[in-house]
Amino acid sequence: MKNVLRHVTDFVSTKKGMWITLGVWLVITLLLALFAPNASEYKVSGVASLPEKAKSVIAEENIDEHFKDAESLPGILVLQSKKGDINTDLLGEALDEVSAANIHGLKELIPFSSLPPQAVAGFFSEDKGTVVIPLSFNPSIDTKDLEVSLENVKSIVSDHTDMTVYMTGPAGIAVDTINLFSRADIVLLLSTVGLILVLLIVIYRSPLLALIPLVAAAFVYEVVNQLLGLLGKGGLELASQSTSIMSILLFAATIDYSLFVFSRYREELKNHESKFDAMKWAMRETGIPVFFAGGTVLAAMLVLFFANFGDYRNFAPIFGTTMLVIMFASVTLIPALFTLFGRKSFWPKIPKFGETEVKTNTIWNKIGSFVVKKPIISALSILLILVISALNMFNLKYEFDTIKSFPDDMPSREGYEIIEQKFEKGDLAPTTVLFETKIQITPEVQKSLMDQLSKQDLVSSVRPVGISEDGLAMQYQLTFEESPYSIESMDALEKMIENSKSIVKDSEVEGSLYFAGETANKVDDRTINNRDLLIIVILETILIFVMLIFLTKSVKMPIYMMGTILLSFLAAVGLGMFLCSFFFDIDTISNRVPLYSFVFLVALGIDYNIILISRFLEERKKHTVKEAVQIAVANTGGVISSAGILLAATFAVLMTQPIQILFVFGFIVAVGIILDTFLIRGVLLPALIVLLEKDNK
Repeated sequence: MKNVLRHVTDFVSTKKGMWITLGVWLVITLLLALFAPNASEYKVSGVASLPEKAKSVIAEENIDEHFKDAESLPGILVLQSKKGDINTDLLGEALDEVSAANIHGLKELIPFSSLPPQAVAGFFSEDKGTVVIPLSFNPSIDTKDLEVSLENVKSIVSDHTDMTVYMTGPAGIAVDTINLFSRADIVLLLSTVGLILVLLIVIYRSPLLALIPLVAAAFVYEVVNQLLGLLGKGGLELASQSTSIMSILLFAATIDYSLFVFSRYREELKNHESKFDAMKWAMRETGIPVFFAGGTVLAAMLVLFFANFGDYRNFAPIFGTTMLVIMFASVTLIPALFTLFGRKSFWPKIPKFGETEVKTNTIWNKIGSFVVKKPIISALSILLILVISALNMFNLKYEFDTIKSFPDDMPSREGYEIIEQKFEKGDLAPTTVLFETKIQITPEVQKSLMDQLSKQDLVSSVRPVGISEDGLAMQYQLTFEESPYSIESMDALEKMIENSKSIVKDSEVEGSLYFAGETANKVDDRTINNRDLLIIVILETILIFVMLIFLTKSVKMPIYMMGTILLSFLAAVGLGMFLCSFFFDIDTISNRVPLYSFVFLVALGIDYNIILISRFLEERKKHTVKEAVQIAVANTGGVISSAGILLAATFAVLMTQPIQILFVFGFIVAVGIILDTFLIRGVLLPALIVLLEKDNK
């Protein structure tokens, strides 16, 4: 592999190879732009998160089997009077108009005008100023068509009544989510490019050094976008959240690897008069570490295929495709672009042939010197900071109410919160209970089971919904006293699921209970997420550890390379959530964030380990351990710190997004990268090398 890569980078570094490389990239980009579909055509608001074997999914399948045509995409029409009580006659007429309009995808709407008064009253709030109308859509309807249908429903109701109209529930949330991400993606892309451009100019004070990495990123972005379009055409669902984070990963990694390449190129321009020779020798030392660093990130992303959770598995092909393109760009496109501009890339501070490589008064040379002289003090002080930060992991509080992470003014959230205020908390999303048996269900069986369900913890009410045509299945609607998304309701339902056989036995009937709905989904979500977090952490740690053994040709060195990165991850989450609570008044975290953070912090953080260790191993051939450490820190400290600042700032752009899960994720990763850049790579890892590596006698 090393020889193959050397042949590639040697060829790219020649005049002929440079032009061929740039030409090939240009042709590939143009062909994909002209003939491949755009990824945006296949974006969806989300993917099926739970696996088919999840208990709540099995419950829903059984319900569909017994109650034909039961599967649907539910929505909730929330109507609020601007003054006084709601006019039920006008409301009934409006809903009749909706039913008569033959709206595309609308499957079922409560026949409001034909219901008896006592049934109608159940849809109103106590003050009679708010009413909720359940409706359902065909689950196969396209999101764009669904948006049009929802607008038609709202328009008809608004025209016939003097009320404020909101659409919430899964149907409303799906449409709002797509719109939110489509607007957010444009802001995210422009913010990322703008921030990177400004930071590169500020850090390096060279316009070309700022523009060349962005040109490379633009090529990579176009290629990745069209390749994902091909995957989408082939059947891959492109979740909006996945593609948003993908764009951050793409720019962050491409800019990072560009910095590593041009940093070494600048050194070699001082040793070689020819810009082609300088790039050849720069890539001989940088090519393997950069390509290997990209490989570790790629491997980390592909490990997500082992997850059961749909959101995580959706990341794997999207992020894997992105990293594969970036890896090849890092050893072809990026060196070719810098070779094209040569010394002019660094204008106005052009490196001159014969200049001294490292200035002894640089900050990183001083830090390297201190670490080499005081390794124990250096290591213990950083370890203390990291351990104290990591201890806050024990205070994490998880939030399972996804809609609470959306903007306050999002229509579906506004409607949701009106329901939360005006009706019982449990009414937001009742749990569907299915009872299956092999004998005909009698009224006595129905009542006995309902009584037992009513006795369970936190249950507010249980009402029968209906019996299947064959009389062998019964549906109930169970409502909790607390919010269906609360930890208390989830714990109560989980206990009911575990004790379902006892509940049936105490009812003196024979059969099986199944639980479906939002709370049941969240119970499975929590269980599967915990499983995935454990599996991914173990697999990714082992995989990267093995890869590091091949890179370093050592077993001992990968141990403290991985040890420091794992400790850094724990410290990042602990410190990140403490700062989120302190500065932003966010004291809960989505259960997705720890795994998201782990994958990115470990995969990207190990890149900096690889760059530092590769330089140490290179210098170790000619110097003692202490000398090699000091030279490695002095030569890589500047580029790693610059890359870290840029990487942290790039992920911090996610904090501009109006979705709390992305805000918290972006902030935690930014904090983790800063810890990695300045504390781990700058001090802790070099100190451990000095303490644990020995000179050959």
